[in-house]
Amino acid sequence: MSKIDEIIATAKQRGQQMKLDYVGALFPAEAQILRETTGAIIVDVRSKAELDFVGRITGSVEIELKTYPGMKPNPDFVSQLTTAVPLATTVMFICRSGARSHEAASAAAAAGYRSAFNVLEGFEGDRDPAGHRNTVGGWRAARLPWSQ
Repeated sequence: MSKIDEIIATAKQRGQQMKLDYVGALFPAEAQILRETTGAIIVDVRSKAELDFVGRITGSVEIELKTYPGMKPNPDFVSQLTTAVPLATTVMFICRSGARSHEAASAAAAAGYRSAFNVLEGFEGDRDPAGHRNTVGGWRAARLPWSQ
């Protein structure tokens, strides 16, 4: 079994254990490996404010799931997604910590994406004992490609 096959099998197993309504769940480093080797696409669903002030994932597709201020749902999320990413594509959703991306992966699966994944830990990861992000888990803490 190749490294890619192992990553996908593990992500699917997590999905089954978590009773997800989409294919599975990946950790940031796994998502980066899939992106580099298979052409899978990362869709960053954070708000424009988060992207502008916290940082962006190099080469990701950016579609707000909820808009700032007020975190109002984006009523055009699915149509923007289907315009930007073909249905047959492996798509991996990421947000700040993994909650909105879970919602986005569910919406994608309902819209017909058969290979939708959530990126656990998100861009910023969990809070550390001092209440700060970016040190415990997440894309940035894993030192994966991003810019500010």
